[in-house]
Amino acid sequence: MSCIGYTKTLDLAAGQLVRLDDAKGTTLRVTRGTLWVTQDQDVNDVVLSAGDVWTVERGGLTLAEAQDHAFVCLVGPGAAPAQVVARRRRQRTWQHRWLHRLLGAFDLKRIERRFVPYY
Repeated sequence: MSCIGYTKTLDLAAGQLVRLDDAKGTTLRVTRGTLWVTQDQDVNDVVLSAGDVWTVERGGLTLAEAQDHAFVCLVGPGAAPAQVVARRRRQRTWQHRWLHRLLGAFDLKRIERRFVPYY
């Protein structure tokens, strides 16, 4: 799909974030993939799939994360200064290490199987 009339286009890898500062009125159009969007001071998040169009409703910080390979078109006041932030790999690595430490605390070889007769 083309983005005719849009100011900026972004080709995002899975996990990449788009930072939109004071972008109220900026329209996002997802042409490929899935995008998760959260706004400052808003408890409701938005998930956009290919073909969805959505407009930022609040000022302040808005973050959009690609859930998979996504292509996004932007138009409006926050489109030009929109910046792609590094991938979210650090959190996954941290979570991965935490899980291994947690599971490492349970030494499965030390646990003995015991026979318990039924009465």
